[in-house]
Amino acid sequence: MKRALITGITGQDGSYLAELLLEKGYEVHGMIRRSSSFNTARIEHLYKDPHDTASNLFLHYGDITDGVGISNLIRELQPHEIYNLAAQSHVKVSFEMPDFTAQVDALGTIRMLEAIRSAKIDTKFYQASTSELYGSTPPPQSELSLFAPRSPYAAAKLYAYWIVRNYREGYGIHATNGILFNHESPRRGETFVTRKITMAAARIKLGLQEKLYLGNLDAVRDWGYAKEYVESMWLMLQQENPDDYVVATGEGATVRDFCEVAFADLGLDYKQYVETEDRYIRPTEVDALIGDPSKAQKVLGWKAKTHWKELAKLMVQADSYLLEIKN
Repeated sequence: MKRALITGITGQDGSYLAELLLEKGYEVHGMIRRSSSFNTARIEHLYKDPHDTASNLFLHYGDITDGVGISNLIRELQPHEIYNLAAQSHVKVSFEMPDFTAQVDALGTIRMLEAIRSAKIDTKFYQASTSELYGSTPPPQSELSLFAPRSPYAAAKLYAYWIVRNYREGYGIHATNGILFNHESPRRGETFVTRKITMAAARIKLGLQEKLYLGNLDAVRDWGYAKEYVESMWLMLQQENPDDYVVATGEGATVRDFCEVAFADLGLDYKQYVETEDRYIRPTEVDALIGDPSKAQKVLGWKAKTHWKELAKLMVQADSYLLEIKN
């Protein structure tokens, strides 16, 4: 039985990846942060009593900022595959918490790689990279495009990207960067723009909210479905040789477009409800991110099935159902 370790298992991607690996017969170990309140809602449907011998999901307290704890856990588990999904992943927040973002997103990655190197274990390592690396570089962006980060988040992730390549080339570690463009789902946090839109549309439809305030409505993004994107992570670690891959739909849309489709699916005109507010504008904006996924399609055989319009409708219907149950 293959054994995998997932950091960030309680997040959107971590929960979908855990589902996928359990379906494939893996023994899955997840690292979660200690908290006085439960923060495992996205994986509760997967979790069983650890005393149950049929359980293949195991959770361990830990933090990406704790190098000793990471080293001990990796040495103890000796996983065949490691997926590093833990991050401070909110771009706007990274401007307000740049030091913390660097500690988690940049240095957290080198702590993981050092733990692998010092333990001398034969494992495959996946690093969750990001399309934000490209910043001001015009689309379409591929593995060969220039990196031009425009936020503390992107800069921290760029360090992580290059340190993965350094450890791959310097120490022979099977370490791969997955440069995933924006990927969303009903499990997306409500502070992220797509979920903020779909949740607001559902609340407005039910009379629970009057207005939605957003930042730059003209920003273009390449949105895909997170449940599909985690399969690309697994496929990357099934390759004989490590490499770096762009994962995207290849299709862009503006925040305004996403609003229009999500609201229209509920019979609403977004123009009546959506307003802009300066507080949601980033100090340095990224105008357009549209990925070129041709390498992933050719090498991994992976291709996005769900594009942004279907995604917007899927998410707004999920949020409508969620709110109807609660209210």
